[in-house]
Order: sequence, then structure tokens, then C-alpha cells
Amino acid sequence: MNVDFFEAISKKLNFERLISAFNFDTLFMDILAKLKQIEELADVPDIQLQWMIDRSECISFNEGEYLFSPGMNIDKLLIILEGEFILKSKRNNQFQVIGKFAASTITGLLPYSRANEAKGYAEATKDSSVLRLDGSMFKEMIAQCHALTTAFVHTMSTRIRQFTKREQQDDKMISLGKLSAGLAHELNNPSSAVVRSAQELSKNLKYLPEKFKNVIKIKMTDEEVDEVNRILFEKVKNGVKSWSLIERSEREDEIMDWLDEEEVSDSDEIAANFTDFDIEIDELEQIKEKTGQDHLKAVIGWLNQVISTEKLVGEIEDASQRINDLVKSIKSYTHMDQAPEKIATNVHIGLDNTLTMLNHKIKREQIDVIKNYDDSLPEAALLQGPINQVWTNLIDNAIDAMSESTLKQLTISSKKDGEFVNVSITDTGSGIPEEIQGKIFDPFFTTKAIGKGTGLGLEFVQEIVRLQHNGAVYLQSKPGETTFTICVPIKASH
Repeated sequence: MNVDFFEAISKKLNFERLISAFNFDTLFMDILAKLKQIEELADVPDIQLQWMIDRSECISFNEGEYLFSPGMNIDKLLIILEGEFILKSKRNNQFQVIGKFAASTITGLLPYSRANEAKGYAEATKDSSVLRLDGSMFKEMIAQCHALTTAFVHTMSTRIRQFTKREQQDDKMISLGKLSAGLAHELNNPSSAVVRSAQELSKNLKYLPEKFKNVIKIKMTDEEVDEVNRILFEKVKNGVKSWSLIERSEREDEIMDWLDEEEVSDSDEIAANFTDFDIEIDELEQIKEKTGQDHLKAVIGWLNQVISTEKLVGEIEDASQRINDLVKSIKSYTHMDQAPEKIATNVHIGLDNTLTMLNHKIKREQIDVIKNYDDSLPEAALLQGPINQVWTNLIDNAIDAMSESTLKQLTISSKKDGEFVNVSITDTGSGIPEEIQGKIFDPFFTTKAIGKGTGLGLEFVQEIVRLQHNGAVYLQSKPGETTFTICVPIKASH
């Protein structure tokens, strides 16, 4: 090869920066050798690779410089010859590394690709060099370089699969994060109540021996003891009474005044406990009559001890039951103990479990939930885990749609329609504009702000209902009323 040939090559390559790592005398052969080392291009004839080199430019990047950033047009094919780039995305003002482009990576615009704008950042982690082919050359490449075009199309197909898989995983992790945060919130309240009540109970029982000693000194007939027991256990059996704030305040003041007149210590605490169990002044007078003035304080103290202990035990029981119910809902929601096959399923159970999972969000947004369930609805053959993902996506989207609404009402309805079960989920959000209703099930299409969603939720809904259950998804939307209806066959179909 003579000097004139290399001068011609250098003009065609149109270098923006001369890469010091390359020796000018061996530049063409070096780039060709690097391209031949790329697995996707290994079988492409040299003459077609030469065609690409002749029409490309070689660009160098220093460490910290960006190959692309959000909003940048994707109009060039990029091949990393040397170096490395990390791929980052920005969510909630924080950067997250989601991958990297090592040497031999093919990225950027590819033949038949519809990508037009970068969504993330590609930052050089070391000095790097990139071969760059303008997209305007694709028409000529498709006509003249079939093997090269095929290699890039295969690369695009692989990239789409990898990107979709990663986005699906990210979407699942985001959903899992939301559910985990909600469950942590829901579990925190009852678990804190258990700890608090257990501590109070332990403290309460420490005073029991002293009060018991005062009680056993009392000399009462069986009839008198029975009367006190009757009053006590009747109140315990009825449990804690619910009062309005005004009613409770009036009752506590009334009981406290009576206790103060009888010179009973801790009258404020006792009055609160006696009010909880609806002990009336007439009943306190009966107890005073049976025990006598000398033993009244001891009996009142004993009654307060029993009642407060019963109250604390009840709080622990209620909180523990809430935890137990929540754990059952989680287990039923995930169906982690069942094989992944269609079984006869009551859709109402799955809907209720999903509402439990999202209860923290429903309460936070102060949403009124209305259930119009058909109690005679037959069970349908469903994949319980996937169908719960459908309910989660639709209900979660409905909650988000009502974030700015004055009226926040979520209505869930069910009915039998021939050989199908229909479930409708309606929200009072702003609605979905008619011009985009046909796009909402497309992959990656989302109406949410950047970082709020990947656009895969409704695609999953469509896939689960149509492909896995041979059902259908219908949408009706107008401002103030959006309804998604899921229609699935009652009997399993294959």
C-alpha cells in the first residue's frame, strides 16, 4: 500500500480526533481486525466491513465524557473499538448503573430500529474509541451489504430481548418495592401495638401481688362476691365500648368525680379504664354497698387491675390477629405454596388480598373503596399468581390516576357473563385521552411522568389475560370515570 492510498482513507474516515493508540500506517487493518473480533461481525465478508469503515468516522472519548445522554438524537450506529462506557439512568434525582458497554459492543441506531432518542447516559470509564456510522448510510448498506445488514438486525433483536427482560425485571422490582413498603407500614402498626401492650401488661402485673394482698383481707359473703363478679365479668364479656369524644369525656369526668369523693387514688387512670368497659355510677354504688366503705378502695383497685389487664390482652390479641391476617393475605396473594397451574378460583379473594397489599396507599390517598361483588359468581379456572398481578397493576394504576382528583372513589365490580367472569375496576381519575387509548397496551408506552413507570404494566395485563387465560381486556374512559374490564372464561381452555 502506498502513501496516497492512506491519505485517501484518512479523508474518507473524517477523524474528529486522531486516536493516539492507532498507528496511522496500520489504521485501516487495525480497525478491520477489531471488527473481525466482534462475535456478531465475525462472519461478515471483509469487503462489507471495509464498506462500513470507508463511510464511518472514528471518535475518541476521554474518561468521564458521554457517548450519549438523555434527549440526544439516536441517528448513528456506534461500535466500541476500545475502552468502556457505563450505562446509567436517573430516577428520583439519583443515578443508577444499569449496565456497561465494553469493547466490541454494538449500540446506537440499527437498521429498521425505531429508536430515536436516548433515555440514559453512557459515560466513558477510561479513554475509549468508537466507530460511528451515520444512519443516512443504512439505505445503501441494506442494498449492497446483505451479510452486514443481517448481522446488525440480529444484534437489534438480541438487544430488544435483553432490554425488555431488564425493563420487566425493573418493573417487577419497583412493584415489589411498593408492596414491601406498604407491608412494612401495615405490619409496623400492629407489631408496635403488641410491643407497647406487652410492656404495659408486664408493668401492670408487677403491681398485682400488693393489690391482691389488700383484696384477700376483705371479708365478704359468697353472695357479695358473686355480685361484684357479675358486674365485673359482664363488663369484660361485652368488651371495650366505642364512645364519641364528647361522650367519653363526660363519662370519665363523672366517674372521676365519684372516685375523688370516695378518696380513691389514681382516679384519672381508673376513670379512663372504667369508661372503656362502660362501668356506670350505679354499678359503682352497688359495689360500694356490697363491700362497705372500709374495703371499697381495695376492691376498686382490684377491679381496675383486672380490667386494665383484660384491655391489654385484648389489644395484643387484636394486633396479633391483624398480623396473622396480613401474613395469610401475603401467602394467598403470592400462592407460593401452590403449583403454577390453573385451578378453580374465587376472584373476590384475590381482589381482597390485593386491596390488603395496597391498603397503605389507599389510606394515604383517602380513597373510598366500593365493592359490588356478585356473591353467586362461580369460580373460574385461573393462574392465581399471574391474575393477582393483573389486579395489582390495574388497582395501583387506578390509585395513581386519582392523585389529583377531588372525588376519590375506587369501584370494583364482578358478574357472570355467559361462560365468562367479568371483573371491572373503575376510578374517578382524569381519564385517558381518546387519542392514546389505542396505545396504552403497547410495550413501554406510559402516561406517567419519567421515573414513575416503565410502561410495561398494561402490557403484562394484556399478556396474562389474553395469552395465559384466553380472555380479553376492555377499556372505557372519559374524564372522571375510567373502567378496565377483565373477561376470563370460567372453564380452563388450552
